[in-house]
Amino acid sequence: MNNHVGILGTGSYVPEKVLTNADLEKMVDTSDEWIVTRTGIRERRIAAPDQAASDLAYEAAQKALCSAGLRGEDLDLIIVATVTPDSFFPSTANILQDRLGASRAAAFDLAAACSGFLYGVVTASQFVRTGAYRYILVVGVDTLSKITNYEDRNTCVLFGDGAGAVIIGPVPEGYGLLSFELGSDGSGAPLLNMPAGGSRMPASIETVQKKLHTIHMSGQDVFKFAVRIMQTASMNVIEKAGLAPSDIDFLIPHQANYRIIEAAMRRLQLDESRVVINLDRYGNMSSASIPVALDEALQQGRIKDGDRLVLVGFGGGLTWGAAVVRWYGR
Repeated sequence: MNNHVGILGTGSYVPEKVLTNADLEKMVDTSDEWIVTRTGIRERRIAAPDQAASDLAYEAAQKALCSAGLRGEDLDLIIVATVTPDSFFPSTANILQDRLGASRAAAFDLAAACSGFLYGVVTASQFVRTGAYRYILVVGVDTLSKITNYEDRNTCVLFGDGAGAVIIGPVPEGYGLLSFELGSDGSGAPLLNMPAGGSRMPASIETVQKKLHTIHMSGQDVFKFAVRIMQTASMNVIEKAGLAPSDIDFLIPHQANYRIIEAAMRRLQLDESRVVINLDRYGNMSSASIPVALDEALQQGRIKDGDRLVLVGFGGGLTWGAAVVRWYGR
């Protein structure tokens, strides 16, 4: 049994196509100034028509395996956090398992919307902590462009596509996951959802015509929830780890809205140099946003061995998750 579990490798992938605010101005009644002022987003990446979640996940997973010095056959488990799977079944994780040649690995999808990556990391860490598994691939991937209504100016400006992956495994004492919190408030389910396509409202001509297979969001309500929960969850995991905000080297938040991130920065008394932000280039990539931001910060050399990171996110459900990780630089 190993009580010290952390991240051994990271990888990310975003599609080539860029959708700018100028492009959106031609599609809906909006403006670059309106979008930037309210969200901080300037552009986002859009998957090609023939690109599915598993395609993005595969690219990110390959990079994470390489980063960790592992191959597909070394994996014991694959968890894919997504709300835009290739199909309801088989799971996207099953498809990814085959493409990676991970013949020994069990595989399943996890749906917690934008909190999915953190749910996946915490779930994976328990398997490693008990000694049941050694190496687990966790991928956060979403192709939200496939379920976005590009006639709805309140939502279409927010979302983009991408994938981020990490390898979870044993790390030396003092490193890895120091604390975590996962949460859910199902009473907020109607505030952010895709109404049709499941057993409650199966696909029909009517559901398609009414665009019920796209994202529906009560923006103001979600914003209020997000501001509160990002701050509260971050403080909770810092305290659980026996730390103070001043001990935190980097905050890596879900990339949904700059104003939400800014509020968390103020509460934690962090200046922007200690916060990883890339939503201006990618928008809200749902479960992919945190792992992509983490991977990019590592590629830029910002994160060093021993740094303490707070990862925090929120999403439809309503769900939230946060964790403190002491980075193992290997």
